Order: sequence, then C-alpha cells, then structure tokens
Amino acid sequence: MMSTLIAVVAELLRGVCRAWFRLAAYRRFIGDFSSWEEARLRSGGYDSALIVEKVRRAAIKVKNGGAVFERDSVVFGQVDYSFPVLAALLCSAVESQNRLSVLDFGGSLGSHYYQNRAFLSGVKAIEWSVVEQTAFVESGRNQFQDEILKFYFNVDECLRERNPGVLLLSSVLPYLPDPRGFLASVLRKGFPMIVVDRTPLIPGSRDRLTVQRVPPSVYPASYPAWFFSRDRFLDEFRAGYELCAEFDALAGRIPLSGGVTAVDKGFIFRRKIA
Repeated sequence: MMSTLIAVVAELLRGVCRAWFRLAAYRRFIGDFSSWEEARLRSGGYDSALIVEKVRRAAIKVKNGGAVFERDSVVFGQVDYSFPVLAALLCSAVESQNRLSVLDFGGSLGSHYYQNRAFLSGVKAIEWSVVEQTAFVESGRNQFQDEILKFYFNVDECLRERNPGVLLLSSVLPYLPDPRGFLASVLRKGFPMIVVDRTPLIPGSRDRLTVQRVPPSVYPASYPAWFFSRDRFLDEFRAGYELCAEFDALAGRIPLSGGVTAVDKGFIFRRKIA
C-alpha cells in the first residue's frame, strides 16, 4: 500500500515538474518576428559585457578546478555529457591516426573542450579551436589559450593555422543573424564531419524567429533566437553530406505560442566522397 502511494505521489510530482518546465519554456521564447532587426530591437543582444564577464568567471572556476563543468555561465559539480557528440569526436580521432582537430564555432571560452577532455585523454594529439565574438576571443587569448585550446575571430583565420576534421555547432545556429548564409559558407569549406547539437527544430516549411529571455538567475539578458523548419534545415546538408546519426538534445520539447512544439535535436553529418 505504502509503495503504491509513493509511486502515485512521485508520478504527480513528475507531472507538476513537466508542466512547470513547459510553462518556463513558453515564457522564455516570445514572438514570431519577421526580421532579425525587428527581433533585435525587442531584445538586448548577446554581446553584452555582463554575459562575457559571467562566462569568464565561471570558466576560470572550471579551469582552476573550482568547478567541473560550465554552461552559459552556470557552473556544475558534474559534467552533463552529450555522448553522441563524444562518439563523433572519438570517431574522428580514430580515423585520423589518433589525432583530433575541432573547430568549435560559438564555443564560448572553451566550455565544450573542458566538458569532454576527460574522455579525450587517450587521444595522442588534440587541437581545439574556438571561433567567437571579439570579447570572448580577447578574453580567451588572455586567460585560457594554450597549445591545445586556441581562439579565433573567424573561420578563415582558424583555417590558416589549423586543419579541423570536425566542425562543432552546439547551440549556436539559432543565435546567428543569417544562419542559412553561414551554413552555406561553411559547407563549402568541406569539413570531413559536422556535428550539430542543441538546435531546436519545428514542423512545417517556415523558420520562426523569436526573442529568448534568459532567467535572471543565469543573467538578465534577451536576444533573438531562431527555430528552424526541420525539413529545410536538413535540406541544407543533403548535397554534400550524409546524415550518420540523429539524437535528442538537452532541452527536449519546447512549447511555443500558437500550439507549436519545437524539439531540441542533434545530428552527425559526414562529407560525401565524390
């Protein structure tokens, strides 16, 4: 009897938690804007000095051993791994004679590198290249850069020094003014493998542009955020890349206004050989 009661209460609590998270997600993303400029005028932008400073402090804690993992300026006592991403990185290393070179576009101050480095300790040689906004690159070069982890202002600057086998796009495409133009540009670079993670997709043929409001407990900020049409998004890769794997990402299902539900997804693409 007691065990049955506990099970019922637990299920009720899970239902309450699911409802709370759905409500929280709905409040985080507002609108259906017609242009990036319109959404930008309704938000504060991602290049805030406050964001850079909060991320820098959190990343310093991780680097110095005061925390295990950092995401979006929040520190954690244990790493929240994306094992499909790790599998792709290790696969690239195996195919490259135990060497791994990653171009982490939008990789903050190296959070993905610090997140995964314990599993990469057996890789003979690692290059982790972060391409970021100016303030992040300057902070990265001053406080975090070493022989493995390096920071660049743009993709071409990185490619002049290194030859990445993996392009990592984790929770970055939704925050670009022209994500499809960016994708067209990097697809022409011919990276052997492209790993997309934490990218929300919606049904239908039309992308949706919203404003994301970050909870004040993280940092008081808001910025434009895209939700991509699933079919159109995958079409971008079909000509030059084979879809090797698809997986569910961190945020799961994200309800939006108008009865639309986005799904946070990840993909592993491999360049087609002519």
